[in-house]
Amino acid sequence: MALKIGILLGDDIGLEVVPEAVKVMTAAAEQTGLAIEWRPLPIGRKAHEAHGTTMPPGTIETLSGLDGWLLGPIGHSAYPRNDPTWFNPPLRKKFELFASVKPVRSYPNLPSVHKNMDVVFVRETTEGLTRGGTVVAGNGEFRPNDEISIGMRVVTRRGANRVARVAFEIARTRPRKKVATVHKAPTFKLVCGMFAEECHKVAADFPDVTLEDVLIDSFALKLAMKPQQYDVVVTTNTFGDIFTDLGAGLAGGLGLAPGICAGEHQAMAQATHGSAPDIAGKGIANPYAMIMSGKSLLEWLGHKRGEPQAVAAAKCIDAAVDRVIAEAKHLTPDVGGKASTSQMGDAIVAVM
Repeated sequence: MALKIGILLGDDIGLEVVPEAVKVMTAAAEQTGLAIEWRPLPIGRKAHEAHGTTMPPGTIETLSGLDGWLLGPIGHSAYPRNDPTWFNPPLRKKFELFASVKPVRSYPNLPSVHKNMDVVFVRETTEGLTRGGTVVAGNGEFRPNDEISIGMRVVTRRGANRVARVAFEIARTRPRKKVATVHKAPTFKLVCGMFAEECHKVAADFPDVTLEDVLIDSFALKLAMKPQQYDVVVTTNTFGDIFTDLGAGLAGGLGLAPGICAGEHQAMAQATHGSAPDIAGKGIANPYAMIMSGKSLLEWLGHKRGEPQAVAAAKCIDAAVDRVIAEAKHLTPDVGGKASTSQMGDAIVAVM
């Protein structure tokens, strides 16, 4: 049975990098005999121009029946604030995509702050410091008077337990089999304390995986100085949001920062970087993050759906990307090359 995967281009460079991911994933699927049924769907500025909203009702309805989808970056910072139809679609909460999985690795021949870095960040994405994208109704912030602003942070046992389980399952597949849970339990005894407690409960089910507790401030220091000591890192929403960007910066930049948001039944490929309107349309955006996000989606779907062809397709992409980067003949300007977005994508396909 074919995997049903949606294509949501997003805004700005999303219109350039998402097609490259589709192109590479299609080539990998052909190599391994994997059937993919692609479903292009409107979202973002283009959707607003055509339908009057950034998230047409038909898009939501179609996503509900898909195995997963690729979401290009949304340029919401430029959307008019006085128009209620402009918003950053809260797809994570809508489809309970609770685990953001973002691998960060350095390459020997690419510029980076640190070499030999290979860390997977697992971030909870439906709780934490609540806002419109993480609650069903209302908002986690309020201002009782002009001198006071208050924000609420939410951690549940269910939310902490399930994201910790994802981290341990990933660690079990990696050579070092280590998980670091990052929190500030001594200070935030209830919210961080609950998160840490659930991580330790899950650890009991994975005796082959080593668990380390790391306080958030100490982690900031250690990650900046020696990220090689970490394998899989699991943390809460806001902490994870910050440290995935730091990790990407240490490994070479946001152009090298792929990711997926996964739930129990569906997953969304979504690169860490934004829509980069300053370089949109110039054909120089690095497609790596989106391509590798697509690769991670295939890998996740392969394991979740019991589709060995999808896992094999992901391995094909991995090998092809590694070779193109090692040869350094078809890289985009941000990583020292002169190739265009599509030329880098073509080179990866050519290897396969």
